[in-house]
Amino acid sequence: MQPNEIVAWLKDNPAFFDQYADELAQIYVPHSHRGQAISLAERQLLTLREKNRSLELRLGDLLQFGEENDHISEKLHQLSVSLMEADDLASMIGTLEYHLQHRFGVPHIALRLWLNSDCNLREFAPVGESVQKLAQNLVSPYCGPYVTDEVQTWFECEANTLKSFAQFALRIGTGEPFGILVMASEDIERFYPDMGTLYLQRLSDLVSASVRRAVPQFEPNDEPMLLTEEV
Repeated sequence: MQPNEIVAWLKDNPAFFDQYADELAQIYVPHSHRGQAISLAERQLLTLREKNRSLELRLGDLLQFGEENDHISEKLHQLSVSLMEADDLASMIGTLEYHLQHRFGVPHIALRLWLNSDCNLREFAPVGESVQKLAQNLVSPYCGPYVTDEVQTWFECEANTLKSFAQFALRIGTGEPFGILVMASEDIERFYPDMGTLYLQRLSDLVSASVRRAVPQFEPNDEPMLLTEEV
C-alpha cells in the first residue's frame, strides 16, 4: 500500500483513531528538531504548533502591509487635497514637490511638460525626442536603475550617485502623454523592478489631472520643442 493510499484510507475512516487510541499512543516518531523519539500525539501537537506559528507570522506580515498601505493612502489623500487647493501651476508643482520630498521621503524629483503654455517654469524646458518616446512607451510606471542620459541631467547630483528611479508618463486616460515625472534616490532599493506600482499609477493619474486643471487651454503641443540631439 502506498503512503497516499494510507492517508486516503485514514481520511475515510476517522473512527480508526478512537478504536486504536492505545496502540497509537505507543507509536513513537523522531522529533522534528531534537532527533529524539516522541509519541505520535506529541508529534501531531508539535506540527499544529508550527503551523500556528507560521500562520501568526503571515498574519503579522499582512497586518504590517495593511498599516503601511493605510499610511500611503492617507498621504496620497493629503496630497490630493493640497493639489486641489493650489491656485496655479507653479503652486501645484511646489505642492507636489513638498509632499513627495517631505511626506513620501523621495529625495529627488524632476518634472517635464510639453504643453501649449507661455509659462517660463523649468518644467517647460525643451526635451529631447528620446524623452518623448520614453513617455509614449511608459504605459505603466517604471521602477528600476535605468534612465536616459538626458533624464539624468535633470537632477543636480553628480553622475552615478543616483541608483534607482521611478518614472511615469502624464496623460489623460489613453491619450498621448504631455509630460513625465521622474523620482530618484541614492538608495538602490528605493525603487526596484519588482515593487508594486498601484500607488504610483494613482499618483500618475492625480498629477495628470492636476496639470490639466492648472494649465489654461490645455492642449499637448503639436510640435513640441525638442533639444537638438547629435547623431
